[in-house]
Amino acid sequence: MLEVEHLEVAHGDAVAVWDVSLSVGDRELVTVVGPNGAGKTTLINAIAGLLPIRAGTVRLEGIDLAPIAAHELCRHGIALVPEGRRLFPAMTVEENLEIGCYALPARRFRRDSLERVYAIFPLLRERRRQWAGVLSGGQQQMLAIGRALMARPRLLLLDEPSLGLAPALVDHVFEVIAGIHAEGVAVLLVEQNITQALAIAARAYILEQGRIVAEGAPSALAQDARIRQAYLGQP
Repeated sequence: MLEVEHLEVAHGDAVAVWDVSLSVGDRELVTVVGPNGAGKTTLINAIAGLLPIRAGTVRLEGIDLAPIAAHELCRHGIALVPEGRRLFPAMTVEENLEIGCYALPARRFRRDSLERVYAIFPLLRERRRQWAGVLSGGQQQMLAIGRALMARPRLLLLDEPSLGLAPALVDHVFEVIAGIHAEGVAVLLVEQNITQALAIAARAYILEQGRIVAEGAPSALAQDARIRQAYLGQP
């Protein structure tokens, strides 16, 4: 479905992502994990069209995404949940959700999509008339994920969805991600919480200093002594 080949992304003259290749199959949940500063957000923002690509290719079902404007990617079935949520605080919960279905194909299913989001996040239905800016961090993360689902994506990009959340809320967010994937949506998850990410992913890539240093099934990576020590805090 998604094919990233030899991707290089820079911030000015500073290269942040080097020769990265990865893939996400149809209906697959793949995670990219690594420490803070590894280049994970740069990587996913480049895939989402928010950063220019210096070298390499990003293709969705064979279509080169580089010439496509970021705001047009939703028409190709891609939705991003960005780091920091990026909500509109002076708009209501429901108004924020409706922004997610601005493209005509998704707009036709507005009512069904709202019901789906409210079924996943009942609290958002209760708060639908409240300003997004007064929600807690966990509630805002629910809203950010819900807004992305309003676009009815075939591929959901998630950038650090657990960032800044209390442990109980982190568990809930990962349960929701697993549930969305179970409905048939392909997911590319970028995360610092390696234990939780490996628990729900079919495949994983480990990013260090802008490079992929390991990849494979989560169970196999968890058996690697260096990875256990460096990332899982295990001997």
